[in-house]
Amino acid sequence: MKDYNKKAVGERIRLQRKALGISQEEFAERVERVPRFCADIERGQVGMSIETMLSVCSLLKLTPNELLIGESAPTANTNELELITSALSKCTEKQRKDAYALLKLFLKAIQ
Repeated sequence: MKDYNKKAVGERIRLQRKALGISQEEFAERVERVPRFCADIERGQVGMSIETMLSVCSLLKLTPNELLIGESAPTANTNELELITSALSKCTEKQRKDAYALLKLFLKAIQ
């Protein structure tokens, strides 16, 4: 079993929040918590309730496993399409459009 590392969880929250273009104020508002508490979570100074964690996961498009221990838990049935879909679901709209453009270029190159 892995240990719960509040600082690592806070860092994952901060990185994903920034990647999605969400300000600290918007983040706090959308998870219905005060900004100071959310900042303390990001700094790893406090933990959070299950309800807050689920709200954070939903907003940041992370699974609880990804948030808490930093990795996804692929199942035996996970295939490449599921992995791609999962990765794209965590991207911003711009990142998805860029990924699609790259995929189109790649597919043209191999034909």
